[in-house]
Amino acid sequence: MNIPASVRLVEVGPRDGLQNEATQVPTTVKIAFVNALAAAGHSTIEVSAFVSPRWVPQMADAAEVFAGIERRDGVRYTALVPNLAGLERAQKAGVSEIAIFAAASETFSQRNINQSISASLEAYAVVCRHAAAARLPVRAYLSTVFGCPFEGDVPIPTVAAVAAQLIEMGAYEVALSDTIGIAHPGQVAPIVDAVAKHVSRQQIALHFHDTRGMALVNVSAGLDAGVTTFDSSAGGLGGCPYAPGATGNLATEDLVYMLNGVGIQTGVELERLFDASRLIEPHVGHALPSRVYRADGSHTR
Repeated sequence: MNIPASVRLVEVGPRDGLQNEATQVPTTVKIAFVNALAAAGHSTIEVSAFVSPRWVPQMADAAEVFAGIERRDGVRYTALVPNLAGLERAQKAGVSEIAIFAAASETFSQRNINQSISASLEAYAVVCRHAAAARLPVRAYLSTVFGCPFEGDVPIPTVAAVAAQLIEMGAYEVALSDTIGIAHPGQVAPIVDAVAKHVSRQQIALHFHDTRGMALVNVSAGLDAGVTTFDSSAGGLGGCPYAPGATGNLATEDLVYMLNGVGIQTGVELERLFDASRLIEPHVGHALPSRVYRADGSHTR
């Protein structure tokens, strides 16, 4: 494993982790959850999404959550936006940066956002221009990088081309995402290397789900490929509507435990992270799947 001195973690629990949870989490709990994650040392927290409440009811209170959180110096409080209307709402809420989300699979793009890849990129280019005028940084997610629930394998040149377009339109970083938890370590280096022919490795992040128990091994492969930014979700919150039974995102506790073990700094305190997961667990209606969280026993305190 390549062992850098430090890596950057992007905590996606409050947005990606909660958005597919069936139980509606109270706004006050979401606010406390974000505050606890910041107290644990996170430097980037994806707080919510300014999307249609009809499609994602869990994110209907995005503005209220942003209004209620305690803003800590040095912490980026980010939100997902699908279009200019979402950007306008995000600006009013005082976000630190925004995220956009495209797909590498044509069918997934149509099913997920009802747009072709090319149409979505045209729309996001407009969002990026407006964000740049407002001096708002833009992060990009690229879904179905490692496989699509409808098309199967996604050609690596397609992944690289779409990733390059997202950076060209103004995103400072692209998170290559394993949307359905199908990635294995043999895929990581070839995909990262292909994308790195078009953008800097410092502009590449990796976003893994742990559906098949491969997330940490994939992170190790990502470190070997020179990636130093990884997404994760407290407690392993989350899932994917296209992968029934998926256990969710890579758990932040599991990732921090592994990185601590090999001497890679994250700035995140594991014990304080347990506090955040203990806070949210009673409100999602099921046990959190993080192995480190459960093995530590902190959920029973």
